[in-house]
Amino acid sequence: MTNNAGDEAALQLQDLLMGTENVEDFLGRLAEFSAATLSSAAGAEIDCGVTLQRRRKTMTVAGSSPRAVMLDRIEQSLGEGPCIDALRTKSVRLLADVGTDPRWPAYQEQLAAHGCRSTLGVPLEIGPDAAAALNFFAPGTGIFTEHIIAEAAGFADLAGRCLRLAVRIGTAQSRAEDLTAAMEHRTSIDLACGVVMAQNRCSQEEAMRILTTVSSNRNQKLRVVAAEILKNVTGGDVRTHFES
Repeated sequence: MTNNAGDEAALQLQDLLMGTENVEDFLGRLAEFSAATLSSAAGAEIDCGVTLQRRRKTMTVAGSSPRAVMLDRIEQSLGEGPCIDALRTKSVRLLADVGTDPRWPAYQEQLAAHGCRSTLGVPLEIGPDAAAALNFFAPGTGIFTEHIIAEAAGFADLAGRCLRLAVRIGTAQSRAEDLTAAMEHRTSIDLACGVVMAQNRCSQEEAMRILTTVSSNRNQKLRVVAAEILKNVTGGDVRTHFES
């Protein structure tokens, strides 16, 4: 990938990342952008699937089109092919011609039946616990030339950086949501504790003991018991609001 093309792709990927709300949405748009980028470079219509690997299991998580998802899932169902091999070896894997390559006969037979003649698996680096790969599909042979493979590898490096950032953002968002939920639950429990203190004219420690006993006897979480108490007092659900 030339410097100008690489800079342009990097900017577009950054815009893509900023314009998505979660990792799943980003992966879908990444597949579409990857297919469009390589199609433009190759001068041919290329589909792209995104494969994710976690704990040695692989799955199709996105595609540039329904056809891309379908083709990618064929490889996942068989458990073998260039994309899975790319994940295993952390290197680009080319299936140049489904009619002549001897490596994955069952997979290649199904690809040919769906009008796909060549594929390219390009790994993306995410982190120690997961890996991903772009799975490109072309309707003819001779499309994935050395130049196109180099373009795909360079683009994958940029895409991998954005994907790592997307995962970090998603993780941070999840942690923030978990923290907010925990704060809401804690506040509800404290409010319910105050209600019990007022009703029984007891200390906070004694009120908490009462709540804990009820929770245990009912086999309900403490936050559920607290929510029920507050609902009985107010006649409706009580929700805590935090400024972000």
